[in-house]
Amino acid sequence: MSIKIAAICGSLRAASFNRLLLNAAVKLCPAGATMEVVEWADVPVFNQDLESNLPESVKRFKAQVAAADAVLFVTPEYNYSIPGPLKNLVDWGSRPYGTSCWSGKAVSIMGTSPGKYSGASGTGRAQYHLRQTFVFLDMHPVQQPEVMVTDSPGRFNEKGELSDEFFQKKIPENLEALIKLAKALKGAK
Repeated sequence: MSIKIAAICGSLRAASFNRLLLNAAVKLCPAGATMEVVEWADVPVFNQDLESNLPESVKRFKAQVAAADAVLFVTPEYNYSIPGPLKNLVDWGSRPYGTSCWSGKAVSIMGTSPGKYSGASGTGRAQYHLRQTFVFLDMHPVQQPEVMVTDSPGRFNEKGELSDEFFQKKIPENLEALIKLAKALKGAK
């Protein structure tokens, strides 16, 4: 049974380290799964008035996620929390009420931040806040291993490729746990 993973970068910035981390996850995706990157920069700010005639960009993104067995979020942390645009996407995915594309999905989170000082969280707070939303969204998160990368500039080479051996091993371990969880959820249906 092959698992399809919808991969979402929480940063819209072209030169985002989180996009580089997502690219690494795509390359390191284990056998038994495929990963499709969901592009969503054209999704508008959520407005309930638009629910009766969903924008095409929202329909497209929701269809990509609905067709997947699992979701991978790779996100930065803004002001100790989820980036505003990503929260907007999460909200669109759950609306209109009763049409959530998130419900029942296995989900994992990764992220990287530039901080390298002692105590840097590597997006831990944003990941925690996303986990809080998963409760209401009826998503099933991978618990371990976590992927919280600090010192982004030191983890990627000049070509933008992940060069850190520890995370080159940790990412596939995380994805293996996501695949295992997604298979278990599919078997439970």
